[in-house]
Amino acid sequence: MNKCIIFSAPSGAGKTTIVRRLLAEGFPLEFSISAATREKRGAEVDGEDYYFLSVEEFKSKIKQEAFIEWEEVYEDHFYGTLKAEIERVWKSGKAVIFDVDVVGGINLKKHFGEDAVSIFVMPPSMKALEERLKGRGTDSPERIEKRLAKAKQELITADQFDYVVLNDELEKAVGAANLIVKKFLAS
Repeated sequence: MNKCIIFSAPSGAGKTTIVRRLLAEGFPLEFSISAATREKRGAEVDGEDYYFLSVEEFKSKIKQEAFIEWEEVYEDHFYGTLKAEIERVWKSGKAVIFDVDVVGGINLKKHFGEDAVSIFVMPPSMKALEERLKGRGTDSPERIEKRLAKAKQELITADQFDYVVLNDELEKAVGAANLIVKKFLAS
């Protein structure tokens, strides 16, 4: 089953929560662990939440062409999808589920084409997004402002995804995502 399910959204829109709920549903899915150069947040675990790399390690993997896609989201904050990670999941007989930023989602869809379904998680409003980011308690006010400015640009790209799921009520958003995934996996 060489299929991919791509969830993208601005930071704070709820894509990670939706992906975690789908993984708990029992679908034949496995999470694609991205590589990142940012610092761990809270109880994050290397090799489980992300592959945490130094900037030098990440750049070395770029030169080795180890990534399907990568980007420098903020200065020296790189994120990417390792080719070896996708192969690992597919060898287990499962579809890959991605939780990636918007540019990563667009790039993955271009790479995998019809073997992927892309889903944009839409926040109910910029105000709600700001409240969610502040509620996390993980970012400085300056970082939140950067994330909100980036989110305004990312919202414009929603039409480049196969589906848009509005996350105004979590249960409704999870239900909509569940139906999309079920239909895609059955195709």
